[in-house]
Amino acid sequence: MLTSRWSSTPTPQEADRVRALVSAVAAADGVDAFAEPARRDIAALGGAGGRPRSRHLLVHDGTDLVGYALLDAEDLDDPVAELAVLPERRRRGVGAAVVDAVLQESPGARFWAHGDHPGAARLAERVGRRRVRELWRMRRPAPGHEAPPLPELVVPEGVTIDPLRVGRDEDAVVAVNNRAFSWHPEQSGWTRADVAEIEAESWFDAAGVLLAWDTATGDLLGFHFTKVHEVSATVPEPLGEVYVVGVDPAAQGRGLGRALTLAGLHHLAGRGLRTTLLYVEGDNAPAIATYRRLGFERDAVDVSYQR
Repeated sequence: MLTSRWSSTPTPQEADRVRALVSAVAAADGVDAFAEPARRDIAALGGAGGRPRSRHLLVHDGTDLVGYALLDAEDLDDPVAELAVLPERRRRGVGAAVVDAVLQESPGARFWAHGDHPGAARLAERVGRRRVRELWRMRRPAPGHEAPPLPELVVPEGVTIDPLRVGRDEDAVVAVNNRAFSWHPEQSGWTRADVAEIEAESWFDAAGVLLAWDTATGDLLGFHFTKVHEVSATVPEPLGEVYVVGVDPAAQGRGLGRALTLAGLHHLAGRGLRTTLLYVEGDNAPAIATYRRLGFERDAVDVSYQR
C-alpha cells in the first residue's frame, strides 16, 4: 500500500534514501531527474542548507521509498515540481500517486520532465498538463561526429575579456544578468547571494568566468560562466559546459555573445575537455543558429508541463 508524506526537513535517514533513489533513477535513465537547484537541495537534505521554501514528498510502499518529488515554491506564483520513481516500480501507479499528491498540495504547480521521458508525457496528459516549454541540451561535437576546429577568438574593438575577480566583480555581474535575463523564469532576479552560492560550488573556477569590459567606460558588458562536470552516473567523461552567457541589452549588436561564447570554449578546450554542452530555450532560433555554427547540435530535451 502506498503512503505519502510531505516534509520540509526530512531526517538524515530519509535524506539518504532520497539520494539513493535519485541516483538509481539517474543510472537507469542516463539523465538527472532534477535540475541543478533541486540537486543542491537534495544534497543538503538531512542537514543545514537548501532553499527554505522547498518541500519534499516521500512516497513509500511499506518501508520502501518508491517515489519522491521536490516542490520549489520560491516563487509563490509559479511553484515548480520535479519527481522521480524508483525504476523497478514504474508503471505500477507510483508516478500517478506522486503527481496527485503534488497537485493536492499545489494545484497550480508546473512540472519539469528532464530527458523528455514518455512516461512523463503520459502522466502530464492524465492530469491535464500540456507541453509549454522546451529546454534543449546541445552538445559539441554532435553525437557520432568529430568536433570541428574552434574559430579564432576575435574580441570586438573597445572591449577586453578578463577572468572574474572574486570579491570585486560580483555586483556588476548581478546587474548585467538581471538586465539580460529580465524575461527568464529561472535566470532572472539574481542576487549577490546567488553568485556566492555558485562560487561555493566544487566546480567553480574564477578563471573560467570571463567578463567583457568596455575599455572606454569601464562598464561590464557581458559575461560567460563556464563549468566542468566531473564523472558521475550521468557523466561518463569530464564535460565542459557553457553554463550561462549574458550580454547587457544596451551592448547588443557588438558581437559580444559570440566573442564571450568562443572565449569560454577556448578556455574549456585548453583544459583538455573533448565535449562541451549547453542549454538553450527551444524557441530561441537565433541562439540555436549561432550554436550550430559553432558545431553544437541538440542531443536531449527537458520539457515543462503546465495547465
